[in-house]
Amino acid sequence: MHNGRMRYHDLVLEPARRGDAPVLAAMSRDLIEAGLGWEYREDRLARLIASADHVAIVARERRGVAGFAVMQFGDEHAHLVLLAVQPDRQRQGIAVRLAGWLLQSALVAGSASIHVELREANVAARALYERLGFAETMRLDGYYRGRETAVRMIRVLRPPGATPPAWIPPPRSDARH
Repeated sequence: MHNGRMRYHDLVLEPARRGDAPVLAAMSRDLIEAGLGWEYREDRLARLIASADHVAIVARERRGVAGFAVMQFGDEHAHLVLLAVQPDRQRQGIAVRLAGWLLQSALVAGSASIHVELREANVAARALYERLGFAETMRLDGYYRGRETAVRMIRVLRPPGATPPAWIPPPRSDARH
């Protein structure tokens, strides 16, 4: 820490582990689902962590999980299911790093787009996604338990149906030279 701010080298992005499920569930309950009921409980997060169709990552620091994100991958589209950062770690670039890692994963996977829904009143999340290149596609009245409107946003990575660029391995570095 420096002046109460976290330094990037104190933070590691890595795949979530089964043992992270209780913390991720509590963060979802308190930071994402507050006031709506609690759907992403420990057992559900454990299934998402283990799922071959999902990627769950955490931003880990010495004292624990500072943030996390879960994204589902389909044939053409990816869906950012959850993203949260601990309140005392917000506005320090952690959400941008988590989302950036998943965006790169979607590009490598050949996804055409990434979709996300957020509460209409969540101005900070909307600003984050707009900075990341997402654009609003629609509003869904009553999306959250019939009580709150959702804003659906999309980040287009390539035209749907277009063949993703071929993966080219990085040049080999031969230490024998």
